[in-house]
Amino acid sequence: MTKAAELAKMGEVLTNSQIGGRRNIIINGGMQVAQRGTSLAMAHDGNTGNYLIDRFQCLFGGSPSSLDGTFAQVDDHPLSANGKSLKWTTGTAESAIASDELLFFTQKVEAQNLQHLQFGNSNALATSLSFYVKSSVTGTFSISLRKDDTTRRISNRTYTINSANTWEKKTFTFTGDTDSGAGILNDNGEGIRIMWHLMAGSDYLGGGNFSSWKDYATNDFAAGLATNAIATTASATWQLADCQWEVGSQVTPFEHRSFVEELALCQRYFETDDSEGASNYRISFNKGTTSESYYFAIDYAVTKRTNPTATLTQVYSDNIVFSTHSGSSGPGHMGLVSTASGSTDTRALFECTWTADAEL
Repeated sequence: MTKAAELAKMGEVLTNSQIGGRRNIIINGGMQVAQRGTSLAMAHDGNTGNYLIDRFQCLFGGSPSSLDGTFAQVDDHPLSANGKSLKWTTGTAESAIASDELLFFTQKVEAQNLQHLQFGNSNALATSLSFYVKSSVTGTFSISLRKDDTTRRISNRTYTINSANTWEKKTFTFTGDTDSGAGILNDNGEGIRIMWHLMAGSDYLGGGNFSSWKDYATNDFAAGLATNAIATTASATWQLADCQWEVGSQVTPFEHRSFVEELALCQRYFETDDSEGASNYRISFNKGTTSESYYFAIDYAVTKRTNPTATLTQVYSDNIVFSTHSGSSGPGHMGLVSTASGSTDTRALFECTWTADAEL
């Protein structure tokens, strides 16, 4: 590349505000945060949709007859000896793909985090998506961006895995959507979801727009996916690392955020108890009469996107029992209320684990 071309490219990056500040719209694209654990069994007759690595969801669709596998965070990375990646491993393969079947990974981006894209206006901004992928299966796979606010809109792309079990970097540019129905509501709902497709039946294939955006139809969902071999091959693997979606038509190096910052971004959508003692949350106090109810609040580390679904699991109790109290709970804290139990005027101890889920 000539010096003039380098300067021109740098100018484009600067114009699109791609240097400085937070560039990556995807949260936890480095796969570092996994509050729920590092491995999750998925099965056609069991868990068909869940999160493991924060902000990334694995979903089955339709009616798979035999498919199962594992969604995991693993110590395997294209650039770092100690980096992380998302990994799917097929256990029992799907023998035949029915027309309504799906297997895909997705990250749903909060709508108010996408206002700077200016979709629905003539000045809508182009964006770029990049990631590393590795699979035991070669072939043509597909990704899509889908907006569900007001008018559903979609844009599709394909990529080829050329060499089995080899990390490959894939990059894509998406035009800004200027259609009058493309506007993204400025709220805390879902704005755009990014989807990586691994299996799709015929209902979800055959459509698509591979250069711009279009009104969504069912056959656009996984358009371009040319192989279902991940799902039909026992022990097949597919991995994803360093996912970045950013404003502008120029892909920039992956933005590394500190672990504490990435964790805080994830905790807006999901948080679990801080470890204390034997990994339990502990409430201890001297109580009065058993006829009284005691109210406590567990403050969240980060205010949630919305009032979360709170779960409390008792691990140990001595003279007191607590449960969640919806009337005193909110996006910033979990309310607890006691039930009468045990002796009066004595020490009370309650240990539990808890979660707060405000995923999109």
